Amino acid sequence: MNWITNYVRPRINSIFSRREVPENLWSKCDDCGTMLFHREISDNLNVCTNCGHHMHITPRDRFLALFDGGVFNELAVPEPLADPLHFRDQKRYPDRMKAAQKASHEKEAMLVAAGEIGRTPIVAAAQDFSFMGGSMGMYVGNAIIAAAQEAVKLGRPLVLFSAAGGARMQEGILSLMQMPRTTVAVQMLKEAGLPYIVVLTHPTTGGVTASYAMLGDVQIAEPNALICFAGPRVIEQTIREKLPEGFQRAEYLLEHGMLDRVTDRRKMREELIVITRMLMGMSPATWGDLPPPGPEDLKPEPNAALDDTAK
Repeated sequence: MNWITNYVRPRINSIFSRREVPENLWSKCDDCGTMLFHREISDNLNVCTNCGHHMHITPRDRFLALFDGGVFNELAVPEPLADPLHFRDQKRYPDRMKAAQKASHEKEAMLVAAGEIGRTPIVAAAQDFSFMGGSMGMYVGNAIIAAAQEAVKLGRPLVLFSAAGGARMQEGILSLMQMPRTTVAVQMLKEAGLPYIVVLTHPTTGGVTASYAMLGDVQIAEPNALICFAGPRVIEQTIREKLPEGFQRAEYLLEHGMLDRVTDRRKMREELIVITRMLMGMSPATWGDLPPPGPEDLKPEPNAALDDTAK
C-alpha cells in the first residue's frame, strides 16, 4: 500500500478543494446592491437592513409573521375551470400554471386564511406576485369572494394584501369579470358593517387597482410601492412628457390623498391590530401574552380606597 497515494494526497485534496456553497445563502438588494445573508433577510421580513427597501415576500411568509404565533387556518377556495379558453401563446396555459406552481410551491396567486392578530380575529387574503405576476384570474376572484363570505359568516374584518400586474390575459374576458365580482364581495362586507382594510404592496397595477384594491375603508401601502392602473412608462409614451419624480409611488399618492398611511412592513402587524380593533369597537390591544384587563382588574386596591376616603 502506497500511503502517499492512498492517504496523504486525498487528505491534501480535501483541505484545499473548493467547498460548494448553496446559491440561495445570499441575496442582493434590488435598490442599494447590498449582499444580505438569507437568515438576516427572513428575520427582517425581506426588508433590506441597509436601505429599508421592501423586497418580495410570499403570502405564506407574510401570514407567518402577521398572525399570532404564526398560526392560521387556510381557507378552501372553489376551483374554477382549468383552461376555459384553451389559450396558447408560446406555451399552453396549463403548462404555464404547472411551471408557476412548481416555482412558487403554491396552488394559485392568492392565499386566504383566518386567524388572530393581537388576539383580534380577522380574515386575510394575500396575492403572490411570483405566481404569474399575481395576475387576477377566476381563482383570485373566487378567493376574494370566499374570504368575504367567511368574514361575514364569522363577523370579522377582512385584510387584503394586493400585489398584481393586472388581469390574467390567458383567461380573457373571464378575468375582467372578476372586477365586478370582487366589487360585489366588498359590498357584502360594507352591508354587514365589517371593516375592509387594503394593504397595497409593490406592485399593484391594472384591473386590480381598478377594483378591489382601491375600495378599502382604510388604504395602507408599503414604502415606495408602485400603485397605478397604467404604468409610468405607458403614460410617458402617451402624453410625451416627463413625469414627476416618484410619480405613482406610495409616498406620492399619500401626498395627493389616495392613501391613508404608508407603513413599514416591520410595523404593519401593530398598525393593523390598532386599526382593526378601533374599527370593530374593541378595547385597545394589550401588548404581551397576558389577557386584556377585565373590569375587576380596574377596581382600586383597598388601601388606595381608604386613602382617598381619608382625604
